[in-house]
Amino acid sequence: MLKVINVVGARPNFMKVAPIVKAMERRPTQFAPLVVHTGQHYDPAMSDAFFRDLDLPRPDRYLGVGSGSHAAQTAAVMELFEPVVLEEKPDWVLVVGDVNSTLACALVCVKLGIKVAHVEAGLRSRDRSMPEEINRLLTDQIADVLFTPSSDGDENLRAEGIPAERIHLVGNVMIDSLYLHLERARSSKIREDLGVANSDYAVLTLHRPSNVDDPETFAGIIKALGEISRRLPIIFPVHPRTRKAIADLGLTELIESSDGLRLIDPLGYLDFMWLYSGARLVLTDSGGIQEETTVLGIPCLTLRENTERPITVEMGTNVVVGTDPTRITAAAVAALDRRPDASTPRVPPLWDGKTAERIVDVLAAIG
Repeated sequence: MLKVINVVGARPNFMKVAPIVKAMERRPTQFAPLVVHTGQHYDPAMSDAFFRDLDLPRPDRYLGVGSGSHAAQTAAVMELFEPVVLEEKPDWVLVVGDVNSTLACALVCVKLGIKVAHVEAGLRSRDRSMPEEINRLLTDQIADVLFTPSSDGDENLRAEGIPAERIHLVGNVMIDSLYLHLERARSSKIREDLGVANSDYAVLTLHRPSNVDDPETFAGIIKALGEISRRLPIIFPVHPRTRKAIADLGLTELIESSDGLRLIDPLGYLDFMWLYSGARLVLTDSGGIQEETTVLGIPCLTLRENTERPITVEMGTNVVVGTDPTRITAAAVAALDRRPDASTPRVPPLWDGKTAERIVDVLAAIG
């Protein structure tokens, strides 16, 4: 039996780890999964909601790292995770995505001779000013097994000299969570509560420091949103960090002048899924929602100059528009004026809800 520590550090990790843990639990003679929550991002209400919504077991270990600079946070995760590994003596440690906890836990394991599997490997934005890009690059270099969501990930890894036998194209585990929970999300009343049921609306997520810490960039985005909100309301679940930036940068009045831009508190996983799955348009600087909107056929505007998920542009509904207000507004108008495509969305290969099973198949075969 393989003992596997599954690491979660931030909210997007929950959606990736939950299907994998469930797949392992379905094979009790092969796997003994543990969940370690580093606490890199932690809000009691939000974390409780995610564990409940995803039916994810309570963490076996909670490290309580908390916020801090990238260096301090990475060091703290390493210091606190190492004793867990030494005590549990796992056969594998599975890390997901590109947060600081991912790299930190992988570094601990490679120095201790513990095998590391990286889920969502091979994604590249080509922008090394993004901390996530550094985490991705370094984790992929030291992991023993690399699970890629799409063929461009395989190509990136091969170009970086990763041996082919370490690379496994398995699909997108985020889509496992999407397919698994979309029906459950129908019980949410969030659209009725916000008064947008049976009407057109847009959804916005915004949290990256490059967007919300720079007053000129943030103000420009808000002005574009104000223009777009003349066409339809924009529902904006506000990340705590973003809400603080709004106050600190003196942008509250500008936001309040945009009648159609509606700020709400962060939502649980199922409520947020039900909200964005009914949207006419999604605007985001996040990663996973680019993938989910592609599968659902919802127009998505990425408020960044690049994306580590180019397949969502090539095959999906995603358009990278940057942060220039004119570009954002023009792209939104074009998306809203375009007649919705009634055909089946173009879904990338293996984004079929069975990625977690393929992941555990590989781990079981390697042993």
